[in-house]
Amino acid sequence: MPELLLASASSRRKELLELIDVEFSSQAMDIDESVHPEELPAAYVERLAREKAQAGLLAQPEKIVLAADTTVVLEGQILGKPESEVQARSMLQQLSGSRHQVLTGIALASQMAGRLKIESQVVSTEVLFATLSEQQIEAYIHTGEPMDKAGAYGIQGKAALFVERIEGSYSNVVGLPLAETGKLLERFGFSLWP
Repeated sequence: MPELLLASASSRRKELLELIDVEFSSQAMDIDESVHPEELPAAYVERLAREKAQAGLLAQPEKIVLAADTTVVLEGQILGKPESEVQARSMLQQLSGSRHQVLTGIALASQMAGRLKIESQVVSTEVLFATLSEQQIEAYIHTGEPMDKAGAYGIQGKAALFVERIEGSYSNVVGLPLAETGKLLERFGFSLWP
C-alpha cells in the first residue's frame, strides 16, 4: 500500500484518520492562508487544501499527501481562527442563535512517474447554534478552546453544548470529512477494508 503523509499538525485530523485505520505520518505545511480578493469560501478552502497537498509533495515526494482546510461561514463571511479573545467573543456572538456552514476542502496529491496527480473537493455541513448567553461565551473563551479553531469553536469539545443540530457530516465539522476522504484514498490505491 502507498505511504500517506497528512499535511497537518492537527490532533483532530490525526484522530479522525486513525478511526479508519490508515497508517500515516504527519507534517504541518506552512502556506499563506490569506483570502484572495473576491474569493468565495468554497474556493478558498479548496485552494488551501490543494496548496498544502502540493507543499507536502515538495517536502516528501515519495508519499501520497492528504491535506485539508476547514472554515466556518456565516452569511457568506469566512470566520477563520480568532487572533484574540476579543475576536473570539465577536465570532461567538455572531454565531449565537444562527445557522452557519462548516466547509472543508480536502485534497490528495501524488507524484507518479514525474506527473502530478491531484484531486480535491469541498464538503459542507450546516450547523445550528443555540442562543448563547454572555456568561456562556465568557466561560467558553476561558477554556482556551476557541483560539485555534475556525469560527472560534470546536464541536468535539465543550462547544458541543452550543450545537442544537447539524445537517451533514459530523467529522467534517471536526475537520476531516471521513466518508469523502475514504473515497479519495481508495481512488489513490489505499485499501480501507481488509
